[in-house]
Amino acid sequence: MLTIEKYGAIDIGSNAVRLLISSIHEEDGKTTRFKKTSLVRVPIRLGSDVFKERKVSEENIARMIDTMQAYHLLMKTHKVVKYKACATSAMREAENGEEVVRLIKEKTGIQIDIIDGKDEAAIIAMTDLHELINTDATYLYVDVGGGSTEFTLYHNGNMITSRSFKLGTVRLLNNLVTDTIWQDIEDWIKEETRDFPRISLVGSGGNINNIFKNSGKSVGEPLSFLYLSSYYELLNSLTYEERIWKLNLNQDRADVIIPAARIYLSAMKWSTAKDIYVPKIGLSDGIIKSLYNEKLNK
Repeated sequence: MLTIEKYGAIDIGSNAVRLLISSIHEEDGKTTRFKKTSLVRVPIRLGSDVFKERKVSEENIARMIDTMQAYHLLMKTHKVVKYKACATSAMREAENGEEVVRLIKEKTGIQIDIIDGKDEAAIIAMTDLHELINTDATYLYVDVGGGSTEFTLYHNGNMITSRSFKLGTVRLLNNLVTDTIWQDIEDWIKEETRDFPRISLVGSGGNINNIFKNSGKSVGEPLSFLYLSSYYELLNSLTYEERIWKLNLNQDRADVIIPAARIYLSAMKWSTAKDIYVPKIGLSDGIIKSLYNEKLNK
């Protein structure tokens, strides 16, 4: 017998707030299927407030409330039976983060969990990444956000280690990343990957998804280090307005895509990876999977 339920995942990042609604198809004797039904993204750049002023501004609090009200109604009309909302780097560093969470709960009914970097990496690890990569190879999974980047090393299908750093696109735009942080990341990647002679990257995040889409590559094909380097040079050669017009980028994507590409290229260089795979999975997918696992455990 086929049963279908819809779950919701809200990812409150430093650059944008996303709602993913997925249909979970279950049938006796068959592997459960997760199908993305709807994905909505609102570019509320919380990191611009928090990383400079240490708090979420009144304007963005109001935008957050409006967004959560809209997401609440969307989940209601989609008949979502379970949801989870997770806030990452910006909200966990905001001095008024807990106050904002309480206010949103009061105004919209949406409960938000502020998660740390380790929890974020663990939730991402719940995705079906193992179905998208070879189990006899080594991969460095790199999830670039606005406020932080999560690195997870996989070998032969098993997670070896994971680490979150305060390196993100919004931080870089605001010149809030020190040379020390870059050096710490370089040292960590080189140390953790030195025993693995052949490594590929797996890239996650809206920016690498956009770069992959523009590459014309087929799903499952990797981007080469050479291609990503060339695209990075192209981005840097264009003005902000030219990136919007010539590359058809959204306003909130046309600036952060450059520091994002820099992070991926740096990770490829330090791990000696020559390719990067882009499977289009991230925190939202991990949240959906964690909700389903909770159901199974009950």
